[in-house]
Amino acid sequence: MLTRIDHIGIACFDLDRTVEFYRATYGFEVFHTEVNEEQGVREAMLKVNETSDGGASYIQLLEPIREDSAVGKWLARHGEGVHHIAFGTADVDGDAAAVRDKGVRVLYEEPRRGSMGSRITFLHPKDCHGVLTELVTAAAERRNAH
Repeated sequence: MLTRIDHIGIACFDLDRTVEFYRATYGFEVFHTEVNEEQGVREAMLKVNETSDGGASYIQLLEPIREDSAVGKWLARHGEGVHHIAFGTADVDGDAAAVRDKGVRVLYEEPRRGSMGSRITFLHPKDCHGVLTELVTAAAERRNAH
């Protein structure tokens, strides 16, 4: 069962400049940064708030490290902006299977590694009213740190 908005993914051309905008404009500070080679991005997670299920909600800023990455291709077509919305779940495998059973295409056969050690999968935007949707199960240490 989906429990929260885990994060909103925002594609950007310049991660450092975009982080500074969110810090200066909204007061959001960087909670975590990493390079995800598999996804082809450099990212920063800016924590917005804690949530009632022990998780948190974030803004995820994504800068491609390769033009051929999914985010790089998306930026080339659309420019900067909201790339996806991610919902938190305690069971990404179970929720992905349940959504698949309802006719929604799940983009990964098996969940992959996401930010901060999470497990993720994506749902096809054409099946979600034009919204690329991610399902996220936070790493156990992240869930227990709140």
